[in-house]
Amino acid sequence: MVLGDLQFWSKQVLSADERILERIVSVWPACLKVLPGQPEEDIITINLVDLLNKDPVIRRICRWLEFQYEPFGTAPNGQKFSKGKIDLAVLLDWERERYIAYECKRLNVTYNGKRSSLAKAYVTDGMMRFMTEQYAEGLPVGCMLGYVMDGDAPFAIAQLTKAIKSHGPLNVTTGPSAIGALQNVARFLTVHDRNGGIPIELRHALLSFQNSREQ
Repeated sequence: MVLGDLQFWSKQVLSADERILERIVSVWPACLKVLPGQPEEDIITINLVDLLNKDPVIRRICRWLEFQYEPFGTAPNGQKFSKGKIDLAVLLDWERERYIAYECKRLNVTYNGKRSSLAKAYVTDGMMRFMTEQYAEGLPVGCMLGYVMDGDAPFAIAQLTKAIKSHGPLNVTTGPSAIGALQNVARFLTVHDRNGGIPIELRHALLSFQNSREQ
């Protein structure tokens, strides 16, 4: 839930996302060096978060980055409960209900010699968590990180575009629209109507796993 001016908070988040992505790109090669060839997404994310929290620039951008952050929900009687675990959350201040949520998903994974885009899971198990307000309740911005395991970002974007446009519950009002690339990170945004709630802008960034490992 946003406490304070919504427009001001949105500008803060968009600015922070740009700077955080720059730091992700900066530590990404070091992250890949400690990972096996085809790690699960949680293994990638926990190592990425560890490196980011050691980064001196990150410490000037936000208060803390958390792996598997649990936002609170409130029952009718006022009792708090966990709404699940966000892969990576950025807390900009001491208000725990204001955060930037990054849901992380692998893309273009090879199983038994066949490539699976996993675009459907990215939509149904990732983006939809923002639509139901399991994540980013009352917040106007959320983020998706895609780990492109074979490095083929154009294929990943094409499959994601199809999956997003064909999934009606996403209530897409804008996009997918390209955002300027950051080094080798392909980016796009989508905007969604949350059925009378605050619309949400989702910012998507695709990190190349294989190509980066080969550099």
